[in-house]
Amino acid sequence: MNPPEDFSALRRVSARLGRDPLLVQSAGGNTSVKADGVMWIKASGTLLAQAETQDIFVPVDLPAVREWIATGEVSVDRPADFALVHDALRPSVETSLHAVFPQRFVLHVHCVRTIAFAVRQDARERLAEKLSGFDWAFAEYIKPGIRLAHRVRDALKAKTDVIALGNHGLIVAGDSAEEAEEKINAFAAALEAPIARAPAPDIAKLRSLAGGGYEPAPADHPLNVVALLPRLTAIAIGGSLYPDHLVFCGPAATALAEGENAARVAARFRERGLKPPPFVLAPGAGALIFRDASAGGAALARCLGDVLIRIPEDAPIKYFTEDETRDLMEWDAEKYRQALNAQ
Repeated sequence: MNPPEDFSALRRVSARLGRDPLLVQSAGGNTSVKADGVMWIKASGTLLAQAETQDIFVPVDLPAVREWIATGEVSVDRPADFALVHDALRPSVETSLHAVFPQRFVLHVHCVRTIAFAVRQDARERLAEKLSGFDWAFAEYIKPGIRLAHRVRDALKAKTDVIALGNHGLIVAGDSAEEAEEKINAFAAALEAPIARAPAPDIAKLRSLAGGGYEPAPADHPLNVVALLPRLTAIAIGGSLYPDHLVFCGPAATALAEGENAARVAARFRERGLKPPPFVLAPGAGALIFRDASAGGAALARCLGDVLIRIPEDAPIKYFTEDETRDLMEWDAEKYRQALNAQ
């Protein structure tokens, strides 16, 4: 299969996006280009940051994908069925989401500034206050995949090229990769918000609470701010906020109880047959990071901090329900991504 001439532009823009942790974390996000009935889309579990150095895109049968979307079938996601080359790579589970856009290029990112709004119960209203200059729409959270593709399709109007995804992120479309990238940057700039500040973490206290594979987070880690501000600690331990947060960090965050240390937390998780969480909050002191956390876990731990420090005091938070949590954790597509991340 020969990709289109502007495929190099997709790879170049994808790599730039993948290197910006405020837009993409670990294997998150996906990008695509359509040409001559074929859509080249990022493979599940691969890194956008490596788009120029590795083969991370899979060609899929675009008309067949669109026909599948039109049937209304939502019982199972099957993007791999539409791959035109069968090797070790699977098309992104968001294949159907990209296919509903008529534009040539589609870029999907987990923009921190967008997520800080998207996890609010009043996300649509607060975003509308910021985005008067965009032809945009809002899609309430639904499990990624074909269900989300249907929801976004129904939200699209003739010229809509930006969709804010509730409890998820941002997706933009354009006739060139650079045009779509410019829209992402402009959208993120429009959502710039004050960042919460806190005193320096208590490193001595954190060292006394470490153990079990945990060590104090770097002084500039945003989770230190979360642990030092009670309102942000409460949000963090209150539940899960977006898919990659849940998949790579587990349901909600873990905070030390009075008199507890990180070694006890690690032991408690191991007793249940679970790997310790990638981070633990020590309220009033700072954050502890698990040394053996996966690359995805470490990246999403920082992402959570970056999101939470952008949430204002009066924001009503929308967490995943128990059903939504279970649906994601038991999903084969996410188990596949977790297995790749563990490697």
